Amino acid sequence: MSAHDDPNENAPVFPPTPTRTGMPGWYPDMLDAVSSRISTGRVRAVAAVNQELVATYWAIGKEILDRQSQEGWGAKVIDRLSADLRDKFPGLKGFSSRNFLFMRSFASIWEGAAIVKAPLSQLPWYHHIALMQKLSDPETRLWYAAAAVEHGWSRNVLVHQIETRLRERSGQAISNFNAVLPAEDSDLLQQTMKDPYIFDFVATTDRHDEAELESQLVDHVEKFLLELGQGFAFVGRQVRRGRSNGPP
Repeated sequence: MSAHDDPNENAPVFPPTPTRTGMPGWYPDMLDAVSSRISTGRVRAVAAVNQELVATYWAIGKEILDRQSQEGWGAKVIDRLSADLRDKFPGLKGFSSRNFLFMRSFASIWEGAAIVKAPLSQLPWYHHIALMQKLSDPETRLWYAAAAVEHGWSRNVLVHQIETRLRERSGQAISNFNAVLPAEDSDLLQQTMKDPYIFDFVATTDRHDEAELESQLVDHVEKFLLELGQGFAFVGRQVRRGRSNGPP
């Protein structure tokens, strides 16, 4: 490239974002509707991933229990399994020997049918660990699990309520075990969305595939916005960087 070449000469040029005052009168309603769809979709997506993670951890724990019952092996196998899975899935943090022991305990205290239903399926893994560490009675665990979902408790609040014996103090029965999405502003939902176990669980796609998927999604969004007609422009396409700056 010569000294007179402009590196930005062939860069794509996007039109300026239209002002809000130039939008049609129905645009605010559309913005609210799309925002609501996005918010609800995010909650449902995270809830679905969390339910699958909890079910997977239970299945792993059940496999460990069954193998130990049949073969009579000890902790060395768990340590070996942990090391091999970390080699097979580099970067994942959910397969430590300690976490395998939690999975084994998890499978020993719950039937498979229970963990795929509310409220157990709606709690992040850290909440389940707290229930196992702090309580020994299944009925009491289920009571606090339902309360955590109903009130949107973070793990720390759950632990505090257990330690201060809320169930004994309140004397109230919690019977709402229906599968309802937690409130968007609840600590439970915010903690679930930031749960490192969930991020690790889904982080099995390599960077090339993620970039390809993102490109396809961007193409669909861009096509949709163009079909809306004049006055809409999509300017959010990410610029591919020459080097990686780490996760956002």
